[in-house]
Amino acid sequence: MRLAVSIGAGALALVACAVAVVVLVGARLPVAHVASRSETFAVPRTKLWELSLAAFGRGNDGSYAIVEQDAPNRFVTEITNKSLPFGGSWTYDLTDEGGGSRLTVVERGYVYNPVFRFISRYVIGHTRSLDAYFAALAQSAGGKPGATT
Repeated sequence: MRLAVSIGAGALALVACAVAVVVLVGARLPVAHVASRSETFAVPRTKLWELSLAAFGRGNDGSYAIVEQDAPNRFVTEITNKSLPFGGSWTYDLTDEGGGSRLTVVERGYVYNPVFRFISRYVIGHTRSLDAYFAALAQSAGGKPGATT
């Protein structure tokens, strides 16, 4: 019985240490981050504009809003739900490239909670949402996007 209590106490101490490390490392990370992704698509810029807006709309649960728009060149979205443990904006820039178009998205994000900062940086990665957005957009555009930069 005594051995089981010792193992249980040791496991609890190990978990407590792991949580403390996550909190300490997360607290040392900056609240703000910038991530970006750029892809070329084999569709005209006006079509990519429509597809980009549609993809944004499908992924919006009401927590985001378009705060700037210059069709078909640029739009900016912002997180409007202030109860989330993160915030920030995405800037979408569209340009003509070759026979298609290029979309560059820049995320300027904020992660307020140190535990979520640690997870965002080391577990999930700052580009996970960008990767998912571009994958959905590529599917809508009829296939894989072009070269990544």
